[in-house]
Amino acid sequence: MKIIKYLFFLLLLIVIGGSVYIATIDGEYQIEESRIIDAPDELIFNTVNEYKTWEKWGPWMDMSDDLIMSYPNQTSGENASYSWKSETQGDGSMKTVKIAPFSSIDQKITFITPFGESGSDVYWKFEKIAPKKTKVSWGIKGEQSFMEKAFWVTQDSTLSANIRPMYKRGLEKLEAYMQKQMDVYTINVDGVTEHNGGYYMYSATASSITGIVPKIQELSQAVKTYIRENEIPQTGMPFTLYNEYNKEQGTAIFSVGIPTRDQVVVPNESTVLCNSLPQQKVTKITLTGDYKNLKEAWEAGLTYMAENNLEMNEESPAFEVYRINPDLNPNPAAWVTEIYIPVK
Repeated sequence: MKIIKYLFFLLLLIVIGGSVYIATIDGEYQIEESRIIDAPDELIFNTVNEYKTWEKWGPWMDMSDDLIMSYPNQTSGENASYSWKSETQGDGSMKTVKIAPFSSIDQKITFITPFGESGSDVYWKFEKIAPKKTKVSWGIKGEQSFMEKAFWVTQDSTLSANIRPMYKRGLEKLEAYMQKQMDVYTINVDGVTEHNGGYYMYSATASSITGIVPKIQELSQAVKTYIRENEIPQTGMPFTLYNEYNKEQGTAIFSVGIPTRDQVVVPNESTVLCNSLPQQKVTKITLTGDYKNLKEAWEAGLTYMAENNLEMNEESPAFEVYRINPDLNPNPAAWVTEIYIPVK
């Protein structure tokens, strides 16, 4: 009996000692992973803010085949939520509690565990580094209960060692998903049509072919500023007029214009001028997608003209009209560019 009594007291001491040890463990935790993703901050924010996209890039999709997702009516913005059930991963839910558009998202995640419900704060930060480059940080923080600390004491791993690789994998999948969404494009040769022409304000320059894009952005901003400051009515979307395009020398002379209602007389010293496009017959090509696909769109138009015995009018420059551009939609897959090639 004495031996049993001693064993009981020994066991009691072990339990008490273990409890004291577990109670002294700091249960606070914060785990964060970051990744620089080649996509606009607005586009990434909108993707993360919409819970229905999480099935496409969520890292837990690789860990379980029995996840059942449930969505309420609201799946984006403040108070949006979703929940899941899984025999292997357990049940839980997520709710958005606060957003700062294109900058941050705060969420609350709840896990249903054998010890009861366990809640943590999840946060996202989006830092714009360049027009199409964003630093994305994904983190979780909270405090473990006594039973949760006791559980991890018995494991060979830690909470951080389990979550950190998952978040890292999630950001990798998010980047791949974003790239796939941005790479979608279509090219349609609309055929021969009539372009009505009209007045436009413009600024012209010459550059290497490789330097066209930044020059277009620079000139476009200058013309927009001039129109705004002089309260000139704008009647169309910005366009680029290619006065000369020399592939052999790798140079181009071009103008960036914005259509206006009337002819505008400008001061002699102005770098922004006024001109007009003639009403003319053109071959029209529509690209829906990133500007990196413009070369293919031009080639499709030129091929169409050759196959249909259409001769380019060398006296009238070809031009691109940016119907939907980055100012209107951050997703390159949604950009719409119309190419007009004058024909005789």
